[in-house]
Order: sequence, then structure tokens, then C-alpha cells
Amino acid sequence: MREAIYDRVFGVIDETSAVIACSDPNRMREANYVASDIVEGLDSFEKDGYTYKPFGGTSRPEYAAFVEGSDERAKVYSAILAVSLSNIKQYYDEKYDRSNFIKNIVLDNILPGDIYAKARELHFNSGVNRVVFLIRVLSGNDISVYDIIQNLFPDKHKDFIFNINEKDIVLVKEVRDNIESKDLEKLANSIVDTLSGEFYTPSSVGIGTIVPGIKDLAKSFREAHVALEVGKVFDTEKNVVNYDNLGIARLIYQLPPTLCNMFLGEVFKRGSIESLDQETLFTIQRFFENNLNVSETSRKLFVHRNTLVYRLEKIKKLTGLDLREFDDAIVFKVALMVKKYLTSNPHG
Repeated sequence: MREAIYDRVFGVIDETSAVIACSDPNRMREANYVASDIVEGLDSFEKDGYTYKPFGGTSRPEYAAFVEGSDERAKVYSAILAVSLSNIKQYYDEKYDRSNFIKNIVLDNILPGDIYAKARELHFNSGVNRVVFLIRVLSGNDISVYDIIQNLFPDKHKDFIFNINEKDIVLVKEVRDNIESKDLEKLANSIVDTLSGEFYTPSSVGIGTIVPGIKDLAKSFREAHVALEVGKVFDTEKNVVNYDNLGIARLIYQLPPTLCNMFLGEVFKRGSIESLDQETLFTIQRFFENNLNVSETSRKLFVHRNTLVYRLEKIKKLTGLDLREFDDAIVFKVALMVKKYLTSNPHG
């Protein structure tokens, strides 16, 4: 068939009758005046020594494949050409439209009422669980991180990848029903490790929450963004930050600085938090890490138990807070986080 069709002129016209592709370059953009025949239906038709087969479009054909001749072979060739081109068009249309559709949802650029109508139009599976990963490149080089992520997640029907800017890349991933938070973090860590280990590109990843429907993908994206921003303040040593694990940090991050300063002023009435030296702050950190256990903390710090008790008494005298008491410890822990938040000036 390939040799036979090459003996004939063949190509494609659009709904205005313009030749948009042809084996004979001299016929490009030539008008055939068969637009009305295309619109009328999908049946093959013959005109001026050519056989046409309309294809494409939902309500009416947008194109027609044509093959030179009016014999039975020309009819068969035009039909085969139309089917092949229609399949190619559908594949690329769905690939582009679905990616664009997901991007518009994630960036909140589509009305909520239009989401499911568009999903049905694209035959998009809107009922599965998905989660948004926000991948941030921390230093630039000549490597295309977008292409690397595309290669890591090649299933274009389940996973969608697009750029937000030159530093941020969004991965919208379909996940199974019983997936756990640690599995998402493991996947995010593999992305970070691949970029740094194989391509020498440092990065960090924020993970949003899993959402059951496509309309909530914008929420998952915002959470992934918050995770990265909060991570820069409170978890500076981490390359992967999960919104689910932010705890009170995400609440503090959303507080206005004036309220934070007011809180610190109320907590440290007796003296400023700046009056605590680095050794004392380090002791406090280890005390919290060991669940307010004096014996365990003194062992980890390689100091005598009485030395630690002395330091805790010193803190109580300066601040009025006894870190051995759970309520006081909570207040102090929050105060330290608020101070760190203000020092980082995240909204400045």
C-alpha cells in the first residue's frame, strides 16, 4: 500500500478547503472549494479527480484526507489516511489539552463549575486520588530538570508535569487508595537524590495532601508551596517537606508579625529571649528532643544530672517558665518557633 499511495498525490485540507499538508509541495495552501462537502458528513466523496475522507471534530469534521484518483483504491487509501491522522490528532490533542487542563486547575485558572464538564469532554478520570509535588531547583545549571522529571514519570495518562517558573516544577501524581505519607516522602526523596546524585542539581520538594477529586488539586498545590516555604524557616536541613507533618509550624507561618511580637512580649515578661546564650538554647533543644526527660537529656549532653537541673533553674529564673512542666514547655517551644519565624522574615 505504501508504494501504491506514493504513486499518487495525497494530503489533508481543513474546513476552509485550504491544503495544509500534501505530498506535492506545489499544492500547499491551494483552495479546493470542497468545504461544504466536508461539513455535510463523514462519508467519502469524489471531486475533480480526487477522493476525500472527512475526519476530526466532535460535532462536525474539521479536516479531510484526500488521495488522487476516483477508483476504489483511492477510496481505501483516503479512509486509511483519515483514520491514521485522526488517531494522531486525538493523541496529541488529549496530551496537550489534559496537561493544560490540569495546569489550569492547579493554578486556579478555571471556574469550579467548568471543571467536571471539561473533564467529561476530555474523557478524564476525575475520581482517582492525586497529590501535588512542588519541585524547587535550588541552583541553576544547564540540565533541564523538567525533562528529567518527565523521564522519571513517563505515564502521561496518570502523571502530569509542568513548569511554574524557571525554578519550580509541578508534578501531579495519581496514587493508590492505601498509600501512606511515608511512601510519598520516599518518592520525593528519590527525586531529590536523582537530581543531586546523577545531575548535580540540588533541589527540595514540597508535598501537598492527597485529594480525592480534581477540583481540590489547587488546594494540594497551595499546601505543597506552604510546605516548602515553612521548611525554609523551621526545617532548613530537610530537602523534603510534607504538609501533613508541619504541625504547629504551618499555623505560626500564617500569623501576622505584630501578633507574634505581642506573644513574645507576653511570654518573656521577665526578660528577653535574647538573654539566653547559645549553650542554654542548645540545652533546651536537646531537652525537647528527649521528651522533657532530665536523665536522658543529661546523658545525651554528657553532663551531670544536677548540671542540667541547674541550667533549667536558670531558665526558669530568667523567663518564669519551668521547662519540666509540660504546659510551660509547650509555651516555650512555641515561643522559640515564633522567634525563629520572625528572624527569618519570610514575608519581607
